[in-house]
Amino acid sequence: MTEQRSVIVIGAGHNGLVCANYLARAGYKVLVLEAAAQPGGAAVTREFAPGFRASAVAHLLHLLDPVVERELALGRHGLAYASTDLRTVALSTSRTPLVLSRGEVLGGDIAAADRAALRAYATRMQEFARVLARQHGRVPPRLRFDSWLDALPAAALAFDIRRLGRRGMQEFLRVATMNIFDVLEEQFESPQMKGALALDGVLGARLGPRSGNSVYTALYRASGSAKAQSGALALPRGGMGAVTDALAASARAAGVELRLGAKVAEIVVNNGRAVGVRLGDRQQLPADIVVSNADPKSTLLRLLGARHLEAEFARRVHHVRATGTAAKLHLALDGLPRFRGVAAEQLGERLVIAPDLDYIEQAFNPAKYGEYSPQPVMEITLPTVHDASLAPAGQHVLSAIVQYAPYDLKGGWTEGKPRFQAAIMDVLEQHAPGIGALVRQAELLTPLDIEQQFGITGGHWHHGELALDQFMMLRPVAGAAQYATPVDGLYLCGAGCHPGGGVMGSAGRNAARVILGRR
Repeated sequence: MTEQRSVIVIGAGHNGLVCANYLARAGYKVLVLEAAAQPGGAAVTREFAPGFRASAVAHLLHLLDPVVERELALGRHGLAYASTDLRTVALSTSRTPLVLSRGEVLGGDIAAADRAALRAYATRMQEFARVLARQHGRVPPRLRFDSWLDALPAAALAFDIRRLGRRGMQEFLRVATMNIFDVLEEQFESPQMKGALALDGVLGARLGPRSGNSVYTALYRASGSAKAQSGALALPRGGMGAVTDALAASARAAGVELRLGAKVAEIVVNNGRAVGVRLGDRQQLPADIVVSNADPKSTLLRLLGARHLEAEFARRVHHVRATGTAAKLHLALDGLPRFRGVAAEQLGERLVIAPDLDYIEQAFNPAKYGEYSPQPVMEITLPTVHDASLAPAGQHVLSAIVQYAPYDLKGGWTEGKPRFQAAIMDVLEQHAPGIGALVRQAELLTPLDIEQQFGITGGHWHHGELALDQFMMLRPVAGAAQYATPVDGLYLCGAGCHPGGGVMGSAGRNAARVILGRR
């Protein structure tokens, strides 16, 4: 009789829970160790003011792998949606708000030529995004092939691109490395349209519209809607924590042991192999396999230690770009704010402040030099319009992703945070006059706060920039791009792996497949 193999998963973020679930279903004895008092990592719902709750970091679901959702029966374990297929409402202080959904203009003063151009642009971007979406559930190809089996993933990628046809393939290869500023300038006349579309190329990234890779980032974001059945933007009932609560419930049902308040201090190595972990209280827990949901730098340089790695590999990990520039704002409001030109029935949609390309680029410029944006861009939701459980009766929550807020702010965030919050409120007041008077309490999470509260190096939501040189077989670095590390028995399963960040679950599922394939 074969002895049951044991696995320790470090971190109960969504990818860690997904990986643990699949391994337990395959017969492994799985223990998940989470430092916090609740599972979910950064994808949790928590109280930020008495009676007011918000999704801590990400607040809209647009990348969740439908295969993971189906195979792990998340609906049966409590996942439900307060709203799906949210529209984008592009705010403006001088024009009628622009309302976009699935490549159509549903509101706003836009010329017929731009309406037609949007349909063509959306169709083309969705076609290209499906190429990326097909890669999400695959283990990325190796840079060097030792057998014909190793070449299959690369052949599949090449085939997916070839399926676009000659013209489509040429256009895909042309635009994939471009900046989104130039692509949008080619297609549209409306500054408002270009600003709204450009935001998807920079949100959560250390990029401006003129930065290389911003088209790739937009395609990556669109790859969620290329797979989703109910639309690209969904609002989980109960906040983002509802997703990870369902994942935790599904994992427990599969036999996973989940231990909270258990902070891992070190990965234990014996004779070049990971053999367990040591907790902060010095307790040592043995395991046949260790899987880390933490970001690559935390895992390999802090928990493992560079002494267990070759110098060149450690150097590559050290240089992974993972410096966050996105902050998160939560407001507890006495009532529902009124945004200029926005109808009451539109307040529950995705509201964005990105009036034009120059506005976004100018917002980004200070971040290059370690300064916050005095006129930031934002993605705003009022989740309580759809989900009254998040606030007391008659009161509301505003949740906003705010850019740009560099992790390494000049002068530090102790002094910088109140000034940046004041700048954010000034911009909000321009678009929603009187909102300041409704604020009962506010919480602003800078990238430094995100690092300290959730253990993410640099406070980067994706555990590393989404860029072509940190993509697929290069994510996080060559030598660890197929989830296995150079240390035997140690694997990665988090957002720093392929396919990347966002509440997706594909990295956790892929990592489990690699581990099971090596059994």
